[in-house]
Amino acid sequence: MTTLYQTNTEAVDRTAIHQPLRLIESLRQMPTHADAVVIGGGIIGVFAAYYMARRGLSVVVLEKGRIGAEQSSRNWGWCRQQNRDARELPMATKSLELWERFAADTGEDTGFNRCGLFYLSNDEEEIARWARWRDFAKTAGVTTHMLSGREASERGRVTGRIWKGGVFSPSDGTADPGKAAPAVAAAFLKLGGTVLQNCAARGIEREAGHVSGVVTEVGTIKTNTVVYAGGAWASSFCRQLGIRFPQATVRQTIVRVSRAAERLPDALHTARVSVTRRGDGSYNLAISGRGRVDPTPQLLRFAPQFLPMFAKRWRNVFPGGLEGLLSGHETLAKWQLDAPTPMERMRILNPRPDASAVRQTYDRAIDLLPALSKTGVASAWAGFVDNTPDGVPGIGEVAELPGFILAAGFSGHGFGIGPGAGHLIADLVTGAEPIFDPRPYDPARFRHSAWGKVADF
Repeated sequence: MTTLYQTNTEAVDRTAIHQPLRLIESLRQMPTHADAVVIGGGIIGVFAAYYMARRGLSVVVLEKGRIGAEQSSRNWGWCRQQNRDARELPMATKSLELWERFAADTGEDTGFNRCGLFYLSNDEEEIARWARWRDFAKTAGVTTHMLSGREASERGRVTGRIWKGGVFSPSDGTADPGKAAPAVAAAFLKLGGTVLQNCAARGIEREAGHVSGVVTEVGTIKTNTVVYAGGAWASSFCRQLGIRFPQATVRQTIVRVSRAAERLPDALHTARVSVTRRGDGSYNLAISGRGRVDPTPQLLRFAPQFLPMFAKRWRNVFPGGLEGLLSGHETLAKWQLDAPTPMERMRILNPRPDASAVRQTYDRAIDLLPALSKTGVASAWAGFVDNTPDGVPGIGEVAELPGFILAAGFSGHGFGIGPGAGHLIADLVTGAEPIFDPRPYDPARFRHSAWGKVADF
């Protein structure tokens, strides 16, 4: 049986769509039952739904706004193994294979391209750190090439500079953040899945302590399995269920410039600025790790656990303003299941870009790549990156609520490892042999008072 659900994607504020994003039409009927419900229509949620549907499960994806409109389309688009934390490397490696396989299996275009990632540096300590990672990567079967000063300068000749060293990771690549999540959702729909946009999940129903349903703003879907992939909203949603999930968001800004006359590297990183070529020939610019931390009640609650991370990144993380508080995703308030929630008041998180970051990013990019001096800033946007204290996501069933699978806290890495994370979630739900060891991502680790090792890369 189904319940009539009158969706209206136009109801989502068009000003909140920061760049061209493929529109996915929602089903107009909401099923009353499903084998699994995925809350969150970003890259993690849609890949999890896709892999579960491939195994014959009836799956519903609930998205309070629009598929892929938050951080899944506000990131660099990098799909990398290079400099991954050892705990994430297996997921990153499998994800690259899955990005390719997805296109072959579905015919959908995510913009994935193994163009290779290129790193340049004049910092001997940074180069030595990359060399240590290269040595570790060899033990995991990952190929990365250290570049001598001469090789780095030759490969980076478009900068017009002499470099002490660099790295080229040939098997890494990029995908298009504006295409990827909608493409996966489209493939999921072809498998008979259900996507409901502009439809927020307000809470979870339980029977005998186990998940029994999802309460949405328009009705309830009975299910024994819920995958929560709500990104920056995860901690406040978990709090409604009595689950403690430490999370802090960093507001980061990206700048897009128009097409350059000279062909530049597809994906270039330096400590000062990073550049990524888009499918239309324009370029995205960003400063790695730079962002603002907006003071919110949730941030204050978890501040002791995040001190090591912020201390490590103090050069690039700055105090923010009221954006986080006004967005409502880091509230400590409890909400009612029969009344509008903060998610319905803020369908798409669309924070203002940091004006100083826009200027600094553009100036640094022109300094690095003189060819960009003939371009102009076409657009700029910001997004909330959801972080855990150790920089590694929480993926797995939460002991306090059987049937509730958490998949959040991807700490700015979620886009590239989305396919691997989605496959792992489907493995956990169906009881299949996990595609890689799930133990490093177990959310139970956040119950401990110690925050563990902060990711180095």
